[in-house]
Amino acid sequence: MSRASLEKKPAEVASMFDGIAARYDLTNDLISLGQDRRWRRLTVEAVAAMPGERVLDLAAGTGTSSEPFAADGAFVVPSDFSIGMLQVGKRRRPDLPFVAGDATRLPFADASFDAVTISFGLRNVVDTSAALREMLRVVRPGGRIVICEFSTPTWAPFRTVYQEYLMRALPVMATLVTRDKGSYDYLAESIRGWHTQVELARLMLEAGWEHVAYRNVSAGIVALHRAVRPTDAPS
Repeated sequence: MSRASLEKKPAEVASMFDGIAARYDLTNDLISLGQDRRWRRLTVEAVAAMPGERVLDLAAGTGTSSEPFAADGAFVVPSDFSIGMLQVGKRRRPDLPFVAGDATRLPFADASFDAVTISFGLRNVVDTSAALREMLRVVRPGGRIVICEFSTPTWAPFRTVYQEYLMRALPVMATLVTRDKGSYDYLAESIRGWHTQVELARLMLEAGWEHVAYRNVSAGIVALHRAVRPTDAPS
């Protein structure tokens, strides 16, 4: 399935996430069989934020992915384009500075963060390359990016089984919790239509990031991509 066939308008995607915000974290835990906790922990370790560093956490949803950075002493800004997600997050963690933002037009100054991270959200952005360039803009020279996203399983037989699970079992399981099958039909399709590990690495290089590398997790179900902003880049 092509990326074009999956495209939704930003407002449509935001509305979809607004509708599933209340039980989003519970649903993720269910459909990933608890693996989402490990994936997020590995993301935090890859960012390796030091106390006092400024971290932008994009597609932060309700702030679950942001909490570990705050606990480690970093100044983390959770940002998402779903107002519903942000409202749920603000009720749970009023101490975190949630900010509404479109990943392709971030409301932050140039070079204002030491690191930027996005977990399971980049594939829902209409223009991946524009988002990668915006993330480059708001990170200081020498700063880093970590992307945690569903990817392509490395073993072909398992890849076939996994894709069948995505299209059949995932929406059914999600519906048991959210009563919203349509949203998870779309999310399953977006995972199947997403870039491979190598394709995403190439897009990062083209956007201006350097030292791009990735790590497969859970047999390639998820990949962690890392890179840095060139130190000689204008700030």
